[in-house]
Order: sequence, then C-alpha cells, then structure tokens
Amino acid sequence: MKKFLALTLALVMSLSLVACGDKKTDDTKTDAPDQTEQPAENEGAYKVAMITDYGDITDQSFNQTTYEACKAFAEDNSIEFSYFRPAGDNTADRVAMIEKAVDEGFNVIVMPGYAFGGAIVEAAPEFPDVKFIALDVAAGDLLETAVAKAGESYDYNPSNWDLNKYVDMSNVYCAVYQEELCGYMAGYAAVKLGYTKLGFLGGMAVPAVVRYGYGFVQGADAAATELGADVTLNYVYGNQFSGDADITAYMDTWYANGTEVVFACGGGIYNSAAEAAAKVGGKVIGVDVDQAAIIDAYAEGMTVTSAMKGLAPTVKAILGELILNDNWAQYAGQINTLGLVSGTDVEANYVQIPYESTQWSDTFTKDDYAALVAAMFDGTVTVSNNTETEPTVQTITVDYQGNIK
Repeated sequence: MKKFLALTLALVMSLSLVACGDKKTDDTKTDAPDQTEQPAENEGAYKVAMITDYGDITDQSFNQTTYEACKAFAEDNSIEFSYFRPAGDNTADRVAMIEKAVDEGFNVIVMPGYAFGGAIVEAAPEFPDVKFIALDVAAGDLLETAVAKAGESYDYNPSNWDLNKYVDMSNVYCAVYQEELCGYMAGYAAVKLGYTKLGFLGGMAVPAVVRYGYGFVQGADAAATELGADVTLNYVYGNQFSGDADITAYMDTWYANGTEVVFACGGGIYNSAAEAAAKVGGKVIGVDVDQAAIIDAYAEGMTVTSAMKGLAPTVKAILGELILNDNWAQYAGQINTLGLVSGTDVEANYVQIPYESTQWSDTFTKDDYAALVAAMFDGTVTVSNNTETEPTVQTITVDYQGNIK
C-alpha cells in the first residue's frame, strides 16, 4: 500500500460518463498534477468538513476511509476539521448538513457517494466561495436532479446532455473510479486461486456497485475460460448498505449449498457474509479498502482479497492541491475518472487488489497479478463498464437473483 498512498494523483482529465455506453478501459489517459511545489501557508484559512453518506464514520468502508483521510490531512497541516451526519437519507437532509457546515465557517466540503449529486446541484450555487469535493459523483448523478429542476425529463444517458448547461460546476470537483477494473481483478484472482463456486453480494444496485459486480463476473469468466474450469456464480443485492439477520440467512443458504467465497460489496453488508462464512469455514472478498483485518476478525484467513479504490489518496491529494499548492483552478469544474496509471507498478494504481494481504498461491502469484495489470493497462485485456446490461460470459454460469429485500 505504500505507493498506493503516495500523493501523486493521476487523473483522467475528461468528463466521466460511466452511466452509459460500453466504454473500454484501455483508452484511459492520465494527467498528473505537479506536487513538487513547497506547501503554502493556509492563507485562505481553509476549514474542512465531511458530510457522511449512508452509514457513518465507523462503517469500515467508504465513510470511514474518507473521514480518516480528511482527519489525517487536517491534523498533519494544522487545519480545522469536522464531520456532519445527515439526519436522513435524502437530498434535503444532506443540503441541511452542508448549510450547517457553512454556517459554522467550513469552506471546503468533502462528500463521499453518488447520492450527493442532488445536494451539489442544490447547494453549490448557493455557496460560490465554498469548495465542494465529491467522491463517486458522476455526471449522471448530477444531471438527474438538475434536469428535473429545469422542468425537463432526464433519459439517464449523460452523453445526451450538456452538463454545464444544467449544473454550476465552478466550485465543484468530482472523482469517480473504474470499479469494474478492481472487480475484474478480484474475480480473476478468486478463480485462479481455485474457487469455483462464487457469490456476489452487492449493497444497492447503484452504478459503482454494479460496476464492481459486473467487473467481478467478467474477471471470473476470463480466468475460468483460461483454465477450462466449471465455475458458477450467484449474484444478488441486499438493497441496503448494511448487514442484518435476513441477509445473513440468505448467505447461510448460499454457503450451505456450496458457495465457497462471496464478494461482499457495499459498506457494512460484509458483516452478513462474514457471519455466514464463519459458520462453515467460507471465504469473503472485501471492497473499497483492504478489509482483511476486519473480516478476518470473524475467522482467521477468511479474506481472500479485496477490490480496492484509492479514496484516501484522492482526498489527500486534492486537499493538498487546494490548500497547500493553491491549485484549485486546475480541478474546479472537473469530473475525473481514476483507474490504472501504471502497468508496471501495481501499487501505484487507483484501483487494485492488496499486494500484502491477498492469499497468493502457486496458481496465482504476485507475478501473475503484475502480468494481469500490465495486460489491462496496455489494452490487451479490456473490461466493460456498462451498467445497463449484464456482461456477456463465455464459460461461467451466473444466477442473477435480484434483490434480497
């Protein structure tokens, strides 16, 4: 993880339209900002606030990672920081927390999650002097609210709309990730490591989770095709970002019927997969960050790998560019897609599986992983990010089971 946490933020300087089309990942271009400048004094007296998405700062995933990254940056640079948790899961409550933060003098607002699209549309124009940094907020998330606000009907195809006509992005920066790539890596690794009965447990069927899941399917299929293996994959969404008794019972059935490893993708929903796996010696794949420590608390060695994206380095780098380097102008108005930035340094990428905690074996080694990353980077291996259509498979059998709830 050491290089993954480096401050070099390699960004794709183009609008992310991940909600539509079948864009291949081999056309990714990167533009790394210069971070060699000497840190400037906090002349603008920046104060950083984070607004939580679903869950809270103890979710061991998206919120917690973002919170800890903001807090660490603030402490390292003597900047005031606080977080705010909306009362409910709706745009009005998110906007209310933004207003509260601004009223308390915070002028940099960090928001993790696609659900902030509506809040940005509503709040950003009202506070032009506030800088908004949004993780996993794509063009479609913004347009859904903005087009409706303009009295028009949105067709859920961002490429049909001029974002800047509907959304004031002058004080907004968004980062989205190519989750399909690390999902692919996790699925490929699982099959190469010998697992043939797989499961995908998503939180809610939102674009980022779907990209993870469909990438997982594609990776598992590629590995099964190479090996000539008979692989089955159960696929379901819990329709929430937390585990509970109903979801655990559903996972109990999967594991009892032979499922060997489940990719638990969505906040605290991993709890249900891990609880069920612990009863039968099953395995789990983590998400967003390296979840080996928390999942292995259920049973030693439970975590096969994790499909990770660089939330912490994104936060650290963008705050650094804004506050230390006074370089906000380079990022304001951008929606950047973060993915592979190196074909040779696997730990430098913004999507990856953990180099240290993955359960490598003779059938899938670190060298094999490096070869996979190189092939993905140079375009030999391509991964679809289409979230509208289930991926085509050659070898594996996928049982799509809808929502548990």
